[in-house]
Amino acid sequence: MSVTKAAPTGAPQNTRGRVIFASLIGTSIEFYDFYVYATAAVLVFPALFFPNADPTTELLSSFAAFGAAFVARPLGSIVFGHFGDRIGRKGTLVASLLTMGIATFLIGCLPTAHTPGWAFLAPALLVLMRFAQGFGLGGEWSGAALLATENAPKGKRAIYGTFPQMGAPIGFIIANGVFLTLNLSMTPEDFAAWGWRIPFLLSSLLVVVGLYVRLKLIEAPAFQKVLDKGEVAKLPVSRVFRTSWKPLVLGTFIMLATYVLFYLMTAFTLTYGTTPSSADAAAAAAEKAGKPFDPAGFVPGLGYERTDFILMLIFGVVFFGIFTLVAGPLAEKFGRRKMLMLVTLGILVFGALWVPLFSGGLIGTLAVLVIGFTLMGLTFGPMGALLPEMFPTNVRYTGSAVSYNMSSILGAAVAPFIAIALWEAMKGSTLLVGLYLSGSALLTLIALFLSKETRDVDYEGNIS
Repeated sequence: MSVTKAAPTGAPQNTRGRVIFASLIGTSIEFYDFYVYATAAVLVFPALFFPNADPTTELLSSFAAFGAAFVARPLGSIVFGHFGDRIGRKGTLVASLLTMGIATFLIGCLPTAHTPGWAFLAPALLVLMRFAQGFGLGGEWSGAALLATENAPKGKRAIYGTFPQMGAPIGFIIANGVFLTLNLSMTPEDFAAWGWRIPFLLSSLLVVVGLYVRLKLIEAPAFQKVLDKGEVAKLPVSRVFRTSWKPLVLGTFIMLATYVLFYLMTAFTLTYGTTPSSADAAAAAAEKAGKPFDPAGFVPGLGYERTDFILMLIFGVVFFGIFTLVAGPLAEKFGRRKMLMLVTLGILVFGALWVPLFSGGLIGTLAVLVIGFTLMGLTFGPMGALLPEMFPTNVRYTGSAVSYNMSSILGAAVAPFIAIALWEAMKGSTLLVGLYLSGSALLTLIALFLSKETRDVDYEGNIS
């Protein structure tokens, strides 16, 4: 594809409001889509798409489909990164948003495995749509981060970089607010029959708003300079692996603890929190659902009602949003590397405290959610600036996208699956789950130690 000429140098630039909203709306949709799927993967998809006599097998099958998106994300990062570094950020952001939005909408239209003649095809189509979600997502985050930071005033990249990161708590609150509303307004039978489709179909409204805003963007000055100088990389993925392989590896592991924490605090805690706390309660729930119950395979959880725990999660995510915004000024003042090393050390300690915290009843559970989501905001906030800063302008989209999404495989794709396996192996204890989080934090600390501070990088002129 030929290189598209962007707006000429000296043309009016994107306004601050447009940059903030355009970078925020895309990642809000991104995380809305993922939270909707993650919640459905716990609540209804096991029974609707992977019916089995064993509830644990149903849940693990559902999470396996959940992980399909993470396999697709690195592929999407290469494809969208290529066009983002070749033809520009704007068109690529529009394409990634459409890919992701259409796939989410179609999930809401799928027949289930209980539909006559669809027992095998329905799960396959769900995995395919999940794969398409991940493919579009592979180019979404990096483009949104570049949109924010390449348009940022001098000395404020980390602050502007928190705008796309705010999409995570906003998307979570919207998605779970929708599920909560549906849960309160309809019977469990109606929700399982058709109500679960509504959150997926509603995503189309957010996509339309996002497209409208992004189509009004113009290219950022940093990429415009690459175009003006004729320094566009012919094959960005080849160049980034050839000239920036070390930042790729370090960026992947710098994101690792963030990803593991993120999906343990959302997908795993929802499973653990809403699992019955006793065999008697589990037997009663199985009887109500018309399913057999095997006490030998029962693994106890916290036993909260679904509505109560979703409200607790939303409460915790408020801290996620607050501290994502706080992280920007802190990373600007103290530097990305130093700040993230301190926060990652906190994540390591937090993982070691999971068992005593979760043993503290309601107060202890709320403490886990508040502390975990606070740490999530502090570690996630600076990533919007740090990862792009690690790469030259003409491979920045590809480099930051590949490292971000490769980390999604090592961290996010397997995190819920590993956590459930460790929880079951310990017969209900979260000791190994917490240590798994601590281990990921240790790897991230090593990567940060081996990396360099990027706060003062020349963002516009660093061409490889």
